Amino acid sequence: MWQIFVRFFMLGLTSFGGPAAHIGYFRHTFVNELNWVDEKRFGALVALSQFLPGPGSSQLGFAIGLTRGGLGGALAAFIGFTLPSAMLMYLLAVTSANLLGQSWFDGLIHGLKLLAVVVVMDACLGMFRQFCQHRAARLIMAASTIALLLFGLSWVQFVVLALAAVVGVICLSPAGEAGGKLAGIGWGWLLAFTLFLVGAFYGVEAFSGGSEAWLAAVNFQAGSLVFGGGHVVLPLLEGHFGELMSPDRFLTGYAAAQAIPGPMFTLSTFLGADAATGDAVLGAVIATLAIFLPGFLLLLAFLPAWEGLSQRPRVAGAVAGVNAAVVGLLLSALYQPIWLSAVVGPMDMALVVAGFAALKVLRLPILVLVAGFALIGGVLL
Repeated sequence: MWQIFVRFFMLGLTSFGGPAAHIGYFRHTFVNELNWVDEKRFGALVALSQFLPGPGSSQLGFAIGLTRGGLGGALAAFIGFTLPSAMLMYLLAVTSANLLGQSWFDGLIHGLKLLAVVVVMDACLGMFRQFCQHRAARLIMAASTIALLLFGLSWVQFVVLALAAVVGVICLSPAGEAGGKLAGIGWGWLLAFTLFLVGAFYGVEAFSGGSEAWLAAVNFQAGSLVFGGGHVVLPLLEGHFGELMSPDRFLTGYAAAQAIPGPMFTLSTFLGADAATGDAVLGAVIATLAIFLPGFLLLLAFLPAWEGLSQRPRVAGAVAGVNAAVVGLLLSALYQPIWLSAVVGPMDMALVVAGFAALKVLRLPILVLVAGFALIGGVLL
């Protein structure tokens, strides 16, 4: 448990760039370096996390922890990956956040965004080689990239993944492969999710804004309904918290969630601490746990069946199509928002090329690259 916690805690400290970059960091660490999961299993977990509502990259980390160490490993992975950003967002909520706007700090963040470009480029290349070996998979990848670049809406992402699954069943299903043993759905976890969701819809209206029960209800509801990660949860939360804080205050939290490492869903940590009518720490903890809980309950419900289903020919074809589409999703995310927010001049491009060479040719550890890009950003950019 301690090893799982430490690995995910280090990733929580260094994983800048949002959900797409997190997939790259997870693949580099748990597939390439540690071999905790192989490429096939990693691809199946990525596909499931993309289909379920909730924080996709955190669900992927939770699933890797679950695979490695059972439920305790899953909790260790969640706490480790989430704790750094949650603590930073809480500190931002209860202090004046004097670091924001200072040139050296902005430069440091910019340097780490450039590293995110390098990591996502590496993930795109590696996952293309693994999941786009067939002509149909390459066409799915290209079509997905084009659709997501032209129509960057959350529902478009879901449609792209669904269509990719259909095309995968038709074109990528293996012939003559024995089906995997089919485990049942975790009905207890699914029932818990359903009861909590019903209670959340009731609680949003029944409890006063800012109370602990209201914070739990609002955040559980948001975590249950959002597909596509942290950016998509913004309008859901803004609709509830807009009456409790100024637009500038809300956007400060949202901007900080994009600037720090780790999951963007820790925006709820900021909102819970800032809007709580009682204890700020308790409000932050309740909001954070409530927004992550739905995705984890659904993952626990469907993962046992998914692992057996993903070995069956038709489902394996659907997973292959989704994995090809995920490569397209990463490519589109590499351009927007990662590339456009990081590479703004020749120096930035030079650092990206140097970082990619350091990662792929010199094989420098990712922590060395994090320290180097942070130092260069803080001093030069």
